[in-house]
Amino acid sequence: MLSRVASLALFVAIVGGWEILARGDQVSALVLPAPSVIWEALWSGLRSGYFWPHLIHTGTELLLGLALGCAAGFLGGITLGESAFLRRLLFPYVLVSQVVPKLALAPLFIVWFGFGMTSTVVITALICFFPLMENTLTGLQQVEPRKLELFRMLGATPLQTLWRLKIPSGLPVIMAGFRVAVVLALVGAVVGEFIGGSKGLGALIIASQGMMDTPLMFAVLLLITVLGLVMYQLAIGLERLLLWPHLKENSKD
Repeated sequence: MLSRVASLALFVAIVGGWEILARGDQVSALVLPAPSVIWEALWSGLRSGYFWPHLIHTGTELLLGLALGCAAGFLGGITLGESAFLRRLLFPYVLVSQVVPKLALAPLFIVWFGFGMTSTVVITALICFFPLMENTLTGLQQVEPRKLELFRMLGATPLQTLWRLKIPSGLPVIMAGFRVAVVLALVGAVVGEFIGGSKGLGALIIASQGMMDTPLMFAVLLLITVLGLVMYQLAIGLERLLLWPHLKENSKD
């Protein structure tokens, strides 16, 4: 409770100091608008409905890219984790695809998929793919040897061992990768809109920059922050839901 009160007090102090600094004569409102001005721009855009289509558009890109990237990452992690041959064969190529900055690939995706949602979803999926694939691969390889030996003695098939032992045991590591992917998904969606989007929060930031409307830019950044926090909390909720049987079993032990 004390830490929460202290955190709230720190937030109030930061916002109050920002307001005083922005209201002074030494800082231009174009460079640093006051929080009250930003809030007015945010509330006006929400009340008029100006922000909602852009927010829905970015949220849709985020969810589609996250779903595609995480599905590919999870299946890729299982494939590489279950086959040492494929792991040695394919992992170097997967790694090469990830070390190339996605911002550098964005113009190429626009050439391939055109402007709009498709190219942004592809960029987002590519960004989300690696964290979940790497964590899935790591989680499947961290199963206790004695449990693997027990499954072999009981005559379990590789598929039964995978779904009943390896995935449940590696779930904490897998979900950690999912949380990282959720954060990166929003980055991918906004960056994709920077390059080839005509709609969405990223495109709105570019538009506000062109209009020299700094309060609008800060308002959109605040919306992106709130969207990211909401998605991260949903990821934590999903993680707790999936890990609840695992935690319950550990508490009994």
